[in-house]
Amino acid sequence: MSNLLDTDAGTELFKHYESEYLLVRADLTQKLDQINELSGEPRKAALSAAERALEETDELVGQMQMEKQNVPSSQRTAINRRIRDYKSDVDGYRRKLRTLAEDRSALFGGRYTDNPGGASGDAQLEQRQQLLSGTDRLDRSTQRLKASQQLANETESIGANTLATLQQQRETIEHTTRVMYESEGYVDRSLKSIKGIARRMATNRIITIAIITVLVLLIFAVIFSKFK
Repeated sequence: MSNLLDTDAGTELFKHYESEYLLVRADLTQKLDQINELSGEPRKAALSAAERALEETDELVGQMQMEKQNVPSSQRTAINRRIRDYKSDVDGYRRKLRTLAEDRSALFGGRYTDNPGGASGDAQLEQRQQLLSGTDRLDRSTQRLKASQQLANETESIGANTLATLQQQRETIEHTTRVMYESEGYVDRSLKSIKGIARRMATNRIITIAIITVLVLLIFAVIFSKFK
């Protein structure tokens, strides 16, 4: 059995496959433990159910293997280790199931003989079981595809909401930039007005000084003319 390490590693889809694998693996382990206690038709049904569960675990490991390509490189080591452990588990379950299936005396109970005349019935039963197994696998694959599609839709919805939020933030930034430019224009005009006032004040001061100077000169001229 594998030990889970670095369980935070992997994409959301990888974690979805992994969670489903762990559930199916637990069900498979239970089915394999129950087979030893059965014989005859119940044992056949249990073997078929265990085989379907084993095939499903194998498919899920394959899907995790493909999804591994989307995992960040910093997490690949942990992911590879977990996938190797899962493959080893599946191989162990396959060997155990093969051993249980080859125990024909337990499978057929007291009716088991080496007479090959029963081979035709066994072949028909095996074909029927394979057909049921294929239908079951198709149903489970359909359910997994639906779950994956739902996850993809949720991811797309989150992406759309994120884009809408970014668009709103962009509009806010653009509005703030326009306000800043307008404020700079107001400051420039205010500076020009202040400079104009300062120039007028300087001009008025020069005129005032000139008038006072002329008046002083006139006063001196009047005084000088009286004492002449």
